[in-house]
Amino acid sequence: MLNYPSYLNAYKNGELKKITDRLFLSLESCQICPRRCNVNRLEGKVGFCKTALLPKIFSFMVHYGEEPPISGSRGSGTIFFSHCNMGCVYCQNYEFSQLGKGKEYSFAELAQVMLKLQSQGCHNINLVTPTHVLPQILKSLELAIPEGLKIPLVYNTSGYELAQVIASLAGIVDIYLADSRYGDNLISKKLSKISDYAKYNQEALIEMHRQVGIPEFSPDGLISKGLIIRHLVLPNRSSQTDKIMKFIAEELSDDTYISLMSQYLPYHLASGYPKINRRLKKEEYEDAKKILEKYHLLNGWVQESYGQERFAGVNIKPK
Repeated sequence: MLNYPSYLNAYKNGELKKITDRLFLSLESCQICPRRCNVNRLEGKVGFCKTALLPKIFSFMVHYGEEPPISGSRGSGTIFFSHCNMGCVYCQNYEFSQLGKGKEYSFAELAQVMLKLQSQGCHNINLVTPTHVLPQILKSLELAIPEGLKIPLVYNTSGYELAQVIASLAGIVDIYLADSRYGDNLISKKLSKISDYAKYNQEALIEMHRQVGIPEFSPDGLISKGLIIRHLVLPNRSSQTDKIMKFIAEELSDDTYISLMSQYLPYHLASGYPKINRRLKKEEYEDAKKILEKYHLLNGWVQESYGQERFAGVNIKPK
């Protein structure tokens, strides 16, 4: 009989160690994300993400502001990792995602963070911006499991991922909370310093969906397994919502759970980009909701209170 969460089985049968060791070695000439910086992070060199060997953490907490099936009644054990493999000019977390605020943690210390969040009653371990420190997270997971870690992982990603790296997480990650930011590479290059976001994002989403599929929920409404896709609506249709939802409906499933976010505000460097140098208009968000209807994407959440910075959503399709 298989255990839950899945990483317990991978730990017992030795697969977790094999995958961790293989991914860790990829840091020698870093190939962990689509940027493929080829720097030796094991020797302290840094590429785009400005992270060498040890992961840096800005904060960790019991978080109640995620989608309802992730936060539940006791909160999500959220770890905010510093740095990022994207460079969004409007990032609201730029102080730690781009300026690097936070402190380095050893693998043993990160393992203790996970265990502490579990001891506080959290439903899951929510790894925010984990892409560039995935091997380090898995090293820490190896240390936390024998000390009693037994709540599922939420891989909370901006979505700029290598599908082959995501494939290695099969049987380790049960819950993916993944952004789909842009349907157009010209826009992603201008706003996030990525010329190939749509390609890699879509390939990664296909792999996540292949692994875990449509969300499964426990009787109390918590997600136990599955993919939720977040989409932040940007002013002036800059995120190309129609292209993204068309892809999801046609290449994944029209049963996919979507979290449609309305809380865009012009943070960081957005003042230098006229098309996004304002908050989202209510009618722009309403247009995005119509696109969900157009593609029959009726599972998930839309904002109950337009413009909320923290998640405040209701089911797209009332129960």
